[in-house]
Amino acid sequence: MLKLAKLNGKPEIFYSIQGEGKNIGRPSIFIRLSLCNLYCNWCDTDYTWNWEGTPYPHQNDQNPRYKKYQKELFMMELSNEEIIRQIDSFNCKNLVITGGEPLMQQKELISLLNALREPDKAYHIEFETNGTATPSKVLDIQTDQYNVSLKLSNSKVKEKDRLNERAITFFAQSPKANFKFVVDRENDLHEILKLIKQYNISPEQVYLMPQGTNPETLRQKQQWLIELCKQYGFNFTDRMHIHIYGNKRGV
Repeated sequence: MLKLAKLNGKPEIFYSIQGEGKNIGRPSIFIRLSLCNLYCNWCDTDYTWNWEGTPYPHQNDQNPRYKKYQKELFMMELSNEEIIRQIDSFNCKNLVITGGEPLMQQKELISLLNALREPDKAYHIEFETNGTATPSKVLDIQTDQYNVSLKLSNSKVKEKDRLNERAITFFAQSPKANFKFVVDRENDLHEILKLIKQYNISPEQVYLMPQGTNPETLRQKQQWLIELCKQYGFNFTDRMHIHIYGNKRGV
């Protein structure tokens, strides 16, 4: 049984477009798993990990109406059969498994991935991951693409928690991986350059994305971010779903 994020009493499985990264604009089915091993200050899916009783601060703490989440109200378990039934109802073969951090549930994912690889299914499977966990050989065989979002110090996550040398080395050497960096300010570039040099990551694999949960904030950052991409040969990625739908869930 996989642990999924719960939205309005139902699992957060939805059909939309990929709003970020290499496949931006591609119609995709999203499965949002619950649980995360990090605690990014600006996380917009904090309902997958910021449970009552945890010590982690969040930028929304300044909002008097914001409070940590009750796990039983925002997480549910679902069988492979029910997950497959729901995704089969959409006319789409691009599947994005996101979170939270989906690779926290690798063992539980294997049987689902095997079923999705049956000839009558043939889904293209992407993982959105923070790059702190190394995929097993079995999971890697069943995966088409990794969208790796290594966290910078702007996440306010301790470096020892957000950078795993073994995992980053795996992804840097994988032809299936691309790297997306959430950029909040221009001096974040120093960290990005250090990481791509240390792990020999090709600029063609790198996507820079502005940090923001509303169109105005994204537009304010995109111009200087695009110039950095031109200068270093990186790719720019917006957050298309924010411009289209706003900061909403399940779209």
